[in-house]
Amino acid sequence: MIVAAAQFPSVPGDIAANAARMAGLVTEAGERGAGLVVFSELALTHYDLGPIAADPAALTVLADDPRLAPVRAACRAAGVAAVVNAPGRGAGDGAKPTIASFVYGPDGTLLTRYDKRHVAEGESAVFAPGTAHGRFTLGGIRFALATCFDNSFAEVPERAAADGCRVYLSSAFHGDGERVAQYAELARTHGLHVVLANGIGIGSPGPGAGLSGYWLPSGERVAAASVGPDGAGAQLVLSDVRDAITLMADPAVAAVPVRECGEPLVDVRSAAPGLAVDGLKAGADGTGGEGAFAHLREGVLRRLLVAQEALPAGLRLQFVEGYRPPALQRRYFAQYADELRAAHPDWDAARIHRAASRYVSPPQIAPHSAGGAVDLTLVTVDGDEVDMGTPLNASPEESGGACYTAAGELTPAARTNRRILSAALRGAGLVNYPTEWWHWSYGDRYWALATGAEHAPYGPRELGAEPAAPGSSEVGHDGGAAVAHGAGAER
Repeated sequence: MIVAAAQFPSVPGDIAANAARMAGLVTEAGERGAGLVVFSELALTHYDLGPIAADPAALTVLADDPRLAPVRAACRAAGVAAVVNAPGRGAGDGAKPTIASFVYGPDGTLLTRYDKRHVAEGESAVFAPGTAHGRFTLGGIRFALATCFDNSFAEVPERAAADGCRVYLSSAFHGDGERVAQYAELARTHGLHVVLANGIGIGSPGPGAGLSGYWLPSGERVAAASVGPDGAGAQLVLSDVRDAITLMADPAVAAVPVRECGEPLVDVRSAAPGLAVDGLKAGADGTGGEGAFAHLREGVLRRLLVAQEALPAGLRLQFVEGYRPPALQRRYFAQYADELRAAHPDWDAARIHRAASRYVSPPQIAPHSAGGAVDLTLVTVDGDEVDMGTPLNASPEESGGACYTAAGELTPAARTNRRILSAALRGAGLVNYPTEWWHWSYGDRYWALATGAEHAPYGPRELGAEPAAPGSSEVGHDGGAAVAHGAGAER
């Protein structure tokens, strides 16, 4: 995923003008391949505390404030999420406002709200501190939120890393480059990708330093905005955080318990004749012509039909592969691991396993072998293929990483088509495995981790076997008979 730090000169007190500027930057970020935009501290009103203190009713907002509608609409149109920092209205009459980050998803709905936990001395007369830790998951990445003075307290990034966050997003209004430079140590100490959106212009504490940027977990700074005369206008600093994606090889996936619901596998060709099915896998899936590839859990099929109804006129889903027998999954995983081993003889077993997990999953955790995953694409109503950026099943090596759902180097048509596919499937409750634009699932371990579900209702099974009794459990763990350590993507 590409993350953009947005740096622009807010108009003091003019929420409408600043929201319009933000909407434009969200649109531009989407055109440049970004999946998330982060704005600086109090960017919606500018970091000018006097007007906010004088008229909090006019200059504070809730997440659904009509004045933020242009930003939410831009998120929906571009398929881009946004972190909008603003004076947030407090709960209850007479409550002080907070310095709030409203996180809008690519569909324009609120993912979370984070209120700055540590207000600075000059802010405490106007704002109350928040109490919750800011967290959200997007595109297979767990993000942490922080605002300016929060970063002076080591427990904030320390807690973010302990909570499994990989990318740390800071909205700030720092006045000097020395303070900005300290993000390198924060990244290095806590092993986090760090993205800073820093303010510019003259604010209550003086001029903002700009210098928005991105630091790798090593502490190396790899992207930066400018300051001074060249930094007077709006800038987007783009950073690729794909290395922060939670792969199925992550122990957190293996740790998700399965509580089998007993839902049957159904053949989509007979159960949903209105769904286009690519027949190339028929008789070629190693199952003696049983058509295993065309099977799915009933709940997944229902959601696919809902997604199809949500597509724009002229487009439809094309089903390519659903269920995959564990034996076939084992073969796929072994073959791809062998390819990587031959190409990279210096890689150890753990690295081979992790790299393989971008593309093929061991059967103990594989969503396809649970009947919960589907590989699909978009076609026209006449069955013609549309531009999706890569062929379905293109590996990271073959595609140069363009198979990643949020890859930056795509044609405008491919980016639009991926956004259409994603919006329809997300709206129906499925989740994507971010290394493969075509792979979506419901009810498996990865889905449970991505959505925060306490358990996965679907576990691996054999086609034709009696389903496990509803409620039977399999607890995830590392390395035992029930679950192998980690897993991977689904080709």
